[in-house]
Parts: sequence; C-alpha cells; structure tokens
Amino acid sequence: MNLNQIHNVYFIGIGGIGMSALARYFQNIGKNVSGYDKTPTMLTDELVSGGMDIHFEDSISAIPKEFYVENTLVIVTPAVPVSHSEWNYFVERDYVIKKRAEVLGLITKDTFCFAVAGTHGKTTTSSILGHILYESGADVTAFLGGIVENYNSNLIGSGKTVTVVEADEFDRSFLHLYPNIACVTSMDADHLDIYGDKDALENSFREFADKVTDKTKMFVPKGLDLEGLTIAINEDAIYKAFNIRIENSSYVFDVHTPKETITNIAFGLPGHHNLMNALMAFAMAKTYGTSSESIVKALASFKGVQRRFSYQIKSENLVYIDDYAHHPTEINAVNQAVRELYPNQIVVAIFQPHLFSRTKDFADDFAKSLSQFDEVVLLDIYPARELPIEGITSSWLLEKMTNENKKLVSKVDLIPTILESDATVIVTIGAGDIGELVPSIKTALS
Repeated sequence: MNLNQIHNVYFIGIGGIGMSALARYFQNIGKNVSGYDKTPTMLTDELVSGGMDIHFEDSISAIPKEFYVENTLVIVTPAVPVSHSEWNYFVERDYVIKKRAEVLGLITKDTFCFAVAGTHGKTTTSSILGHILYESGADVTAFLGGIVENYNSNLIGSGKTVTVVEADEFDRSFLHLYPNIACVTSMDADHLDIYGDKDALENSFREFADKVTDKTKMFVPKGLDLEGLTIAINEDAIYKAFNIRIENSSYVFDVHTPKETITNIAFGLPGHHNLMNALMAFAMAKTYGTSSESIVKALASFKGVQRRFSYQIKSENLVYIDDYAHHPTEINAVNQAVRELYPNQIVVAIFQPHLFSRTKDFADDFAKSLSQFDEVVLLDIYPARELPIEGITSSWLLEKMTNENKKLVSKVDLIPTILESDATVIVTIGAGDIGELVPSIKTALS
C-alpha cells in the first residue's frame, strides 16, 4: 500500500493515545482525517479543536461523505468489537483496513527507526529519546503513548527520515516494525489474555529483538535474558549510572559509557525506574551519534509525561501525584519514588484496576504492592475491551490486601473520601478512565 496515494484516513477508536498520535501525524502531512470514538475525552476535544471531524455514535450515516471513496485508509483499534457497524461497513466494501501497528510499520519502514519495547517504561523512554533527538536537531518524528509535557502532545517533530516508536507487545503488534536501534526495558508477565503464559510473551519479545541483527544496536537492562548491550544503575554494565544523589528534588548522577564518563547529569523525574528509562534513551541516542553535550542538555530540560508520576499539586503541606501504573511492578515503582521523596509522610493510593483478566492474573501481586501504601482506596475495575469475569471484582481484590486501612468506593464518593483522609501525599493510579477524574480531584484539593 502506498500512503502517498491515500487522501482520507478514517479512525475507528480515534481517541486512543496511540491512535490520536497517528491522527495528528496524518493531519500534519496534509491528509483529510476523521473518526469515531465511544466517548468524548480531553484528547478528542483537542483533536476536534485542531480541525478533525469526530463523532461518538456508531452510525454509518455519521461517516463524512468524502470518506466513501476508494483512496480512504481505515485504521482500527483492537478494542473495537467485531459487531461495530462502521467497521463492518468498511469490511463489506473491501476498504483498506489496518491496525495501528501495521500503519506504524508502513510509516517507519523507510526511515531510521528507533523502537522502544518492554512491559513497563515504553512511553517515558521513547518520550525522553524523542526529546533528545528533536532538541539535538535530528529530522525526527516520535509517535508516543502519552502526552509529553514539553510539547503538550503525543507527537514530537515532523521529520521524514528518523522515527521513534513504542514497540507494543499487546497483540504482538511490535512484530510489524523494522527497527534500526531498539531496546527492551522489561519482560514482566502481562497481557496473559493474549499470550496465555509468560513463556509465550518472552518468546514474542525474542522475536522482536531478533529484528535487530547488529546486537550493538540492541539495549537491555542487565540481567534480562536477551542479547544486547547492558544498562544498569550502580552495577557494572556497558552503560552504567552511578554516584546518584538528589539535589533540588532532581536526580544528579554520572554515566559511564564504552568511551567516556560523563558527570553531573541532571534529570527531574523521580524513581529509579525513570533513571533506567533516561539511561536507556541516553544509550540509544549516543549509539546513533548524538553528542553527549546535547543529550545532557535535553535530559535536564525534559519535563515528563502526563500521567507518569505527574505532579498535580506540589506544596509544602500537600502533594498530589497522578500515575498510569496498571501492573504490580509499576505500582511498586511509584511507591519507591514516593517513599524516596517523601519519607515519613502518610501516603494514600487511589487505584482503579484495569481489565478483569489482568486483575485475575496478578491479584496477589496487586494486593501486595497496594498494601505498601498507608491507605488504599479502590475503584471498580475498568473493563476496557473485556466482559466481566465471574468472581473477579474490586471487593475480591480488596479482601486480599493485608493493609487494614482500605476501602472500596464509587466514583461519586471518591472526592469526599479523599478529603476525609489525613494523608499529605495523594496518588491516583490506573490506566482506565481515572485520568478523567484528575482535574476535579485537583480542584477539590486546591
């Protein structure tokens, strides 16, 4: 398929974080972009204000008439049910229909492609890398799974020759990519509804890693069972961060590379997981040929990604942080960062589980990671693409927690519950629609 011959691009599920980045890209290069999503969100509001025609009812008559022609590409999200009438309309008429990952593969195939894979850290690592490359003057476009604070967008740049993409393991999407430089940040069990077991997931990551034949262009954390150059904090590795300290609420550290040692690098995102993300982006950019000076300057100016340890309130008496964490390992990382920055303070975690299957697969680990907080508030499970599983509920998960200071609340009762708490540090966590509640929580706390 030749994208140059496509005039119209229609998205089914345009409001998804990855889909909306593609929508912005196609609009930037002059395509006519329209689409459907189930519900309006802050993201779809931004797309509409940018000139896109978006509707929220599954209705064939709502598809703009100019999209009824042959040179229309339809991009569909895996979350859309097979019964969707608009999707079936295009299927029955033999339109070119692609998944997001396939389209990313087509766009990036003829570019120098950086691909960031891993069950955690993809968005932050690829955002840091995109920022480094853009700030250093590279002809780059970075397609991201989050809104980067520096750009207020999930798309960085409009370059034609270099791309940065998140290599998503969900549905084995990353196997559509053609990476020149890549990394795998982690291979924890996840998406077992797709893979069945951890071995199948890890085999898929190995298949992805095999796409990079030159293993000096492949980066992995030390200890991960994949071939590539190693990254570590305070351990011997090809790229090593050490002499880590906190100054003015930021990390300052040194990095040992194969050719030099760079000192006094400043980076503002908290948590050792984010240090690893920064180090991974550092190694990939350095391998590409970006100067150490440019990388250090970009790391110091990186402001973070929305919903990734994102400060909503940061005052002397109250801190409110919002985070996308939806896996026990990610929740542990949030806890580590909070405890490092705010020792001896009372921390309440408000968590919305994401997917019935994930809650079922990792229930004991969720219970353990959440119980580390001083108080836990649970919302009902966000179903996303799934139907309920009998017996898998938030109250079932709540019972597994060893922390007695826990409760299950409805969205309506959430703000009064937060206001009753004595906690001085408040963290909202989850990948569902809890992010839509953040502005009202912030307003109530302020």
